[in-house]
Amino acid sequence: MYLTRQEELMLDGEYGWACQVCMQILVKLGELYGATRLIPISSAHISGVSYKTVGDAAIEFLMEIAEKGAKTKAFSTLNPSSIDPCLIDRFPRKLVEKQAEILQLYERIGAVPSLSCTPYYEYVPAKNSNLAWAESSAVVYANSILGAWTNREGAPSALASAIIGKTPNYGVHKPENREPSIMIDVLFQPRNEVEYGALGYYIGEVIRDKIPIVKGIRGASLDELKQFGAALASSGMTSMFHYGKEAKSNERLEAVAVEEREIKTVIEKLSSSKLEPDMIFIGCPHCSLQEIRRLASLVEGKKLKNGIEFWVCVSRYVKNKGKKPVRIIENSGAKVLTDTCAVVTWTDKLGIKRIATNSVKAAHYLPTMNKAEVLLIPMEKCVEIAYE
Repeated sequence: MYLTRQEELMLDGEYGWACQVCMQILVKLGELYGATRLIPISSAHISGVSYKTVGDAAIEFLMEIAEKGAKTKAFSTLNPSSIDPCLIDRFPRKLVEKQAEILQLYERIGAVPSLSCTPYYEYVPAKNSNLAWAESSAVVYANSILGAWTNREGAPSALASAIIGKTPNYGVHKPENREPSIMIDVLFQPRNEVEYGALGYYIGEVIRDKIPIVKGIRGASLDELKQFGAALASSGMTSMFHYGKEAKSNERLEAVAVEEREIKTVIEKLSSSKLEPDMIFIGCPHCSLQEIRRLASLVEGKKLKNGIEFWVCVSRYVKNKGKKPVRIIENSGAKVLTDTCAVVTWTDKLGIKRIATNSVKAAHYLPTMNKAEVLLIPMEKCVEIAYE
């Protein structure tokens, strides 16, 4: 892989240990995937923020690079942490302090504490810009909806790119690697966000790392496409999909037809609970302004049942923009949380064993990461069972 003179000096340690380690990560990654050079990025989005998922090893590494003077060169945002401010008193002090330490270290190196899996609502990347984003749902959204280009970075490579300001030019950074390699023909019309998510999940299982062109989802909203892409990335390894006007028949591609029965099977498979939930969880990925307005219209004037929690996870940006719908939701008894997500916090420590959600991605992760049974149902059904 070709390196400029400055990049060679970074790799040799002339710019300090932190830059050297980051260059080593990027060079190894580039060599592994056949990159020819490093290219500048307009932003990085860093995962590895939740203490629940990264533990003490991340604190030690972040502390070491911060003490060696590491600073982000590219604009950098952060994925959700483990704790919303209103949850602090519900968890052991040690967990709260460890999470706070991680956030302080990231801020020390220059990352913006957006603490959301949907950074694109506040910071929209320019079309055709190159990014280094971790968080698979955001990667798929950026490539497929926004037309900005990022591979599926891990936490170390996204952090390294943030500090160096560059990423190896492989994968979707090259136009030829964005071409579809399989055609998906959807033979039914998904009716809600759960069915769009289940469709994405089924396709992800079928295609693995191929890039699909999807016929049959031309009328989908951005929120439905977000759920589709998040689920696609949960069950498979693809980084993008094509849809809409691009979804023309191509006889050269392998074609796979998807019928409604496959989607029903996915929903049944991901719904492990038939009992009354302890908690409703909306906001995986974090809700858009349109989603919280929709939820507010459903819960306005209603009262949450006793003995059930209702979490709505959003970014700080969306919560601030949607003060009126947020107030309606909170007046109904639900909690509108920022900085976290049910999947990356300790719901099991709160005694929550059964969670109803409208997110296929959440339904995929909650049984293993939160030891919870899941009921996968649309937002309207969540409201129906949670309110008097």
